[in-house]
Amino acid sequence: MIPDPAAFERYRLTLNDKTTLPRLLFGSAIVILFWVATTMVVLLGGAYLFALWQASSGTVQDFMASPAGILAALASFAGIWIGLWVAMRWVHREPLTALLGVSRRVSRSGFLRGLAAVLITSLLSEILLYMLQPGIARGAIGFSTWLVFLIPIIVLTLLQASSEEVLFRGYFLRGLASRFQNPFIWALLPGLLFTSMHWSPSSSAAINACVLASIAAFTLLLTLLVYATGNLGAAFGVHLGNNLTGFLLISHQQSYNSFALFNAKPLEGPGWTTLDAVIIAAIGIACSLLTILLLLHPRSPLKVEPDRP
Repeated sequence: MIPDPAAFERYRLTLNDKTTLPRLLFGSAIVILFWVATTMVVLLGGAYLFALWQASSGTVQDFMASPAGILAALASFAGIWIGLWVAMRWVHREPLTALLGVSRRVSRSGFLRGLAAVLITSLLSEILLYMLQPGIARGAIGFSTWLVFLIPIIVLTLLQASSEEVLFRGYFLRGLASRFQNPFIWALLPGLLFTSMHWSPSSSAAINACVLASIAAFTLLLTLLVYATGNLGAAFGVHLGNNLTGFLLISHQQSYNSFALFNAKPLEGPGWTTLDAVIIAAIGIACSLLTILLLLHPRSPLKVEPDRP
């Protein structure tokens, strides 16, 4: 089941001579600048409009806890796409589509297979988590309202998931792989950065450790998909399906449960033991490994294919 490196070799060698390490660092700074600027504009502007609408002096925290705040937070990830377009166009002299894959477009079959695989393993994950902690309550959102927001949430979640993939598994991974042969550099560094972003100061140390372990396994899955296909399509589908499960179906985070039909016990809440954290981490890792099998095993009907020019 070891992926053929030919697809990734084609992907990383599509770069031109403008992708040097200093240019990669400069481009990264541009992306971060646009991401932060867009986030500030969207969140502060949204909080101001939210306060006017509520006729109160609500804070940014109040806005972020509202359904409108979640939509705005997802929309703020557009800053990554904008920053990457600027960096690719003016720093590297390449089209933005070069990050998508060898064919310079998202693999439709890879996207759909990745989405299907992660929805299967997410269902298994939720069953196992329910066995650990059966307390699941109906969410506050009505079903008719949920249907109204279904398409906007899917679109904005795709924006958020794809922006993270094109940055971490596209721009960073491809750029570093063109300069370094060692996967401990081109795969591990973006993976550690992506994983560390999921640290939550409101969670206990044990829960943070289990979440980071699960995210690390998920990162391995996403990196292997890009390595096996030379395309971001499958990673887009996997990331989208994983996030949609939490946003729309069963939420495990109190701060992101406004649109979920059901709410499980929040991970950032009290009452979790160290043993619970170990079991949660084991479930997350096992489901990521199962997703790898579904997408990379030669006999799997969902096996992804290498991208070609």
